[in-house]
Amino acid sequence: MTALSVNINKVAVLRNSRGHAEPDPLLAARVAIEAGADGITVHPRPDQRHIRVDDVARVAAEVASWNARGRAVEYNIEGNPFAPARGSYPGFVELVRRTRPAQATLVPDGDAQITSDHGFDLTAEAARLAPLVSELKALGCRVSLFVDAGTRATDLERAVAAGADRIEIYTEPYARAYAAGDCTRELDACVRTAEAARAHGLGVNAGHDLNQRNLGALKSAIPFLAEVSIGHALIGEALYAGLAPTVRAYLAILGTRD
Repeated sequence: MTALSVNINKVAVLRNSRGHAEPDPLLAARVAIEAGADGITVHPRPDQRHIRVDDVARVAAEVASWNARGRAVEYNIEGNPFAPARGSYPGFVELVRRTRPAQATLVPDGDAQITSDHGFDLTAEAARLAPLVSELKALGCRVSLFVDAGTRATDLERAVAAGADRIEIYTEPYARAYAAGDCTRELDACVRTAEAARAHGLGVNAGHDLNQRNLGALKSAIPFLAEVSIGHALIGEALYAGLAPTVRAYLAILGTRD
């Protein structure tokens, strides 16, 4: 079964555009979980332009309450592990220490990036990542590294050596090619990286610009996908169809739930 983790960042973007409390990302997380989502993803950035530090803590408490009632829900916090403290932002590792998510997904985000747009260069950065991966795992987190489709097996060996449990394949190039009508090359790159990761004992996640049109082909090509993290398209589609029905539509694409 491929888990669906709903990224609620875009709900926070809409809230922050007015500077008030609505719409509340916490309530969006609750609706998504009630509709069957397997997890919730947040991607706080140092400038807190969408998900804020208080949101990270509030959603952690919400997820914990579901787990305490016997409903298994995973919390995934994404971000740049090298991001230092700035103002009220305590730094990525400290946020994880405070909230203890099931998974920490490490992404090479710079401050100027509108959104994530590339994976780690593991040849250059695996050694630098290793101590942070070790620290996060000591906090009880599964650690996933954001990588480009087409990442070589030798670089995936470096991910293993750094202590990573999973990779998350950056799927925007695949999604763009799918929309243009010919995604064979980009999908093959995703498959090669996924299969090489599995051969090295790494779990495989995927995310970025996945939607109801392109998700099925990716799932069919990589049936052993552990998780997809979807936010922008899912929240956009929910504006027309409603959040709960949209979550259920994605779950149907990923396969029948028990």
